[in-house]
Amino acid sequence: MHKKINLNGAKKVHFIGIGGISMSGLAEILHRNGFEVSGSDAVLSEKTKRLEMLGIKIFVPNAAENLAKDIDLIVYTAAVKIDNPEFAEAVSRGIPRVERAAFLADLLQGYDAICIAGSHGKTTTTSMVAEITLAAGLDPTINIGGHMNLGGSNYRVGDTKTFVLEACEYSNQFSHWYPHIGVVLNVDADHLDFYGNMDNLIAAFSVFAKNIRPDGALIINASTRGFEAITQGTSCKIVTFGIGGGADFRAENVTYNEGRPSFDIHAGGKFLAHVDLPLPGEYNMLNALAAFAAASQLDIAPGIIASALCEARGTQRRFEHKGIFNGANIIDDYAHHPTEVRACLAAARATAGKNRVICLFQPHTYTRTKNLLNDFAESFSDADEIILLPIYAAREPFDPEISSEILAKRVISAGNDVKFVPNFLEAGKYIAKILRPNDTLITMGAGDVYEVGENLLA
Repeated sequence: MHKKINLNGAKKVHFIGIGGISMSGLAEILHRNGFEVSGSDAVLSEKTKRLEMLGIKIFVPNAAENLAKDIDLIVYTAAVKIDNPEFAEAVSRGIPRVERAAFLADLLQGYDAICIAGSHGKTTTTSMVAEITLAAGLDPTINIGGHMNLGGSNYRVGDTKTFVLEACEYSNQFSHWYPHIGVVLNVDADHLDFYGNMDNLIAAFSVFAKNIRPDGALIINASTRGFEAITQGTSCKIVTFGIGGGADFRAENVTYNEGRPSFDIHAGGKFLAHVDLPLPGEYNMLNALAAFAAASQLDIAPGIIASALCEARGTQRRFEHKGIFNGANIIDDYAHHPTEVRACLAAARATAGKNRVICLFQPHTYTRTKNLLNDFAESFSDADEIILLPIYAAREPFDPEISSEILAKRVISAGNDVKFVPNFLEAGKYIAKILRPNDTLITMGAGDVYEVGENLLA
């Protein structure tokens, strides 16, 4: 590797929750850097099997006896509670413990990190930057919150100082990091169960921006909510992007082909490149602009950047075409916020033309559904038919004050027809009955709603 990672002398590291989408990648990075790595999780998975094949010792389930006597450091996820048997054992034995985001901050000190943040588009934009740096031969290390369609994994271990990383704002995770390049795609009302209000959320993005190294750059959408507050007090260069207007990197001469944008990129008063983006929607054009601006700070030639974007494969669960059932296209998307729902359905409408768009939506978390109820109700206007599943609780306890039935009533009051189905089996039966050739079905949400489409295709 380019530089030995320093974890304050720790050599043997144990991960609680090693099968997680980020934790598995971090475990492999340490393993390949010569650390002795072990880990545990509730169940075996493809990720834990891969880590075992690499020689990492995996334990299922969590248990106090999984911790070897000479463990130097425990890395755990924010989901791990104090009564977790391994965490409790580590406390009783005085083993140093560090939460994943803070651990990542230590690891990143050995890299020039490109951290992509924002309420929407993080995963897709991170994958775009990853594909660009790979095309440029930078041999990056990559850690993304979704599986890249290029290679099918959510991480890659490179051999240089370049580290491309998705930076999540939830519970202030990204405030621990000091990137070389930081990207802010947008700021929208989300994770307010943690932040409480928009001012606190914007303040968190401001901390992220201020943490960017003085010799680095903040890449930020020129129309970002809270732009002034986020950029004020930063010590790095500020680079803006947007569609037309006065942004530093601009999309001009924009056209669409079945929802997929083609555009010229201009900066500094001159034409840099033309991009035919294979991913649909204006939101993906903005993601591509952000990726172009970030890659430009790495001195990658415009032609190489544009070529990579023209071949961008995106990530799984982001407008992913899963297959065809009864002549209808089955698309899956991770959209779980009203802004994302609206953008995704607009892209679907553009690609479907006059054919029907049917949306099967699984709301994600009680707090998000309750806090953004009216916004959700008005976000489905581009769907010809809306089907709602019960709320996917994720990390939250049951809340009797909100439900998909309540959301359904609001959707109806907003002028759209909607059907509530109580489970995946009923959803699959109903969809199989109504789907016609050339329809587009979108299974949508951050939970396990994708299984409905996969069951139909199976």
